[in-house]
Amino acid sequence: ISRTWFLSIIQNEFRTGKIDLDSTMNLLEKLQISFDFAHVKHVFKKTVDKRKAHTINIEDFRAIYRTIVHRPEFHELFRAYSPNCKILANTELIEFLRKEQYETEACETTALEIILKYEPIEEVRKRRQMSFEGFIRYMSSEDCSIFKNDHRTIYQDMNHPLCDYFISSSHNTYLISDQLIGPSHLWGYTSALLKGCRCLEIDCWDGSNNEPVVYHGHTLTSKIPFHSVIQVIDKYAFVASDYPVVLSLENHCSPKQQEVMADYLESILGDKLLTSTIGDTVVTQLPSPEALKFKILVKNKKVGTAEEGMLRRDLDSHGETGEISEFENMSDEDEADEKAPLCPKSDSSKRKSEHRPSHPPRKKAKMKKIKIAIALSDLVIYTKSEKFVSFEHSLANQKCYENNSIGEVRARKFVTHSAKEFVSHTSRFITRIYPKGTRTNSSNYNPQEFWNVGCQMVALNFQTPGVQMELQNGKFLDNGGCGYILKPEFLRNHNSTFTPHNVGRYGKPMCLSIRVISGHQLPPSNLSKTNKADPLVQIEIYGVPEDQAKKKSSVIKSNALSPRWDETFSFTVQVPELALIRFCVEDEISLVTNEFLGQYTLPLLSLSKG
Repeated sequence: ISRTWFLSIIQNEFRTGKIDLDSTMNLLEKLQISFDFAHVKHVFKKTVDKRKAHTINIEDFRAIYRTIVHRPEFHELFRAYSPNCKILANTELIEFLRKEQYETEACETTALEIILKYEPIEEVRKRRQMSFEGFIRYMSSEDCSIFKNDHRTIYQDMNHPLCDYFISSSHNTYLISDQLIGPSHLWGYTSALLKGCRCLEIDCWDGSNNEPVVYHGHTLTSKIPFHSVIQVIDKYAFVASDYPVVLSLENHCSPKQQEVMADYLESILGDKLLTSTIGDTVVTQLPSPEALKFKILVKNKKVGTAEEGMLRRDLDSHGETGEISEFENMSDEDEADEKAPLCPKSDSSKRKSEHRPSHPPRKKAKMKKIKIAIALSDLVIYTKSEKFVSFEHSLANQKCYENNSIGEVRARKFVTHSAKEFVSHTSRFITRIYPKGTRTNSSNYNPQEFWNVGCQMVALNFQTPGVQMELQNGKFLDNGGCGYILKPEFLRNHNSTFTPHNVGRYGKPMCLSIRVISGHQLPPSNLSKTNKADPLVQIEIYGVPEDQAKKKSSVIKSNALSPRWDETFSFTVQVPELALIRFCVEDEISLVTNEFLGQYTLPLLSLSKG
């Protein structure tokens, strides 16, 4: 049957006897097989080189198809459940689903759905059976992905206050290269939003003709008009997710241009812009992502309280400014200092400003006054930027709608020395972490250490590929990729005693066993003129310190098309709720260096059994 079906699809192409490489590709597409061009080209070339031609006949095509598609590891599985090695009856498919895929609920309906979806041979489909061709297509499909199917949609409770979620966040979103001389570009905002990012950063400066501009101040990065940025955000805010977008303004504009900003925000974003509290005027807790669906929030400094702003709502506040007083230079790094100017400070001036981070400022700390246009201030509702003084100060004085930004160096000290207070702080207040100013090449820190203490907005340079962004992308695959992930209970509870270094009673040890079976059509090595590589697989766990682990498979020599490992790795994970697992495939170039071929990262709890 299989052969008849196969010939019926392909024979038309061989009317003239032979086909070339392009027609071979088209035919594989017609057979609904996912293939990699480099590998097919190489297998094709090997076939034609034998007889110095550029075309293949029908038997050659069958051989190529088998090489690419009929993987021996699939055949072994199929044979184990098919008594005649040709067909799986629906009862045998059910047995396979239960035993191998751990689908304990699998029944006749499940099996039928799979057969109807993946069996290409009509005759077999009508008999409610599955051929090896159908089995291959099922095994290579999304339904057999290692990522849990029900985590591809929003499945978490979205009615908790905003501070109960990890929120996908970007740093200096307008930059698409380095931090000093590279271009600022609207594409930074578009691409971050399309990746599900929910907190964007906008650095605003006075521009000519009373038009505010966005760029990395005191550097040579190019400038883009503020209104263009807001237009792009308006267009793409809710393409990837319905949940709220926070615009984190780093505001260096004069009050006059702050008013221009406020006008643009209101006129361009219209109803999407959140301009008043939801429900009660008195804010006692943050609203939920559900309540803020399709809303854009402004995060900026604010004059007075949310309630006072609400009372002013219908008055025309143009031309009015307010003043905010705050301590100057309280730590070794700060919002304003986040942007390292082109000429680094000398060491002596650096040392002076390095106060111990955890204490309230000394009496001598200078107060500085910041002028803010009331029109812009009143657009800040639930995300008021408040300078971080200390955990004690926040606990005593901070309101639920006030949030802090802390630089990575200072935040890392807190993780080491006052993790319990840090966890207590993030259970109450939205906390944003940003990269240190010296990362002028837009490198990133490891976000995991700050997720471990419950920081909601761990802002990364989205334009820079690498392990850090792979962890970010992997974590936020969860919950339908909506950009909001509910934090574990022990990071939401105000009375939690959890710390990443001492998980205590919060540990739920889980044994994880992973069998690395095989690879298929891996990217060839950069050093290879053909389609070869010497691949190995690294399995890494990221999580609380005691869960960090890394294991390596053996190297399979010169095979990127179908390397076979069959090796099993075991891990014990104490805090699965915070763990990510990363599979990294590398090409061994020498005993000391490997070349990256590809990776896949996902939350441990989104791992599908089977």
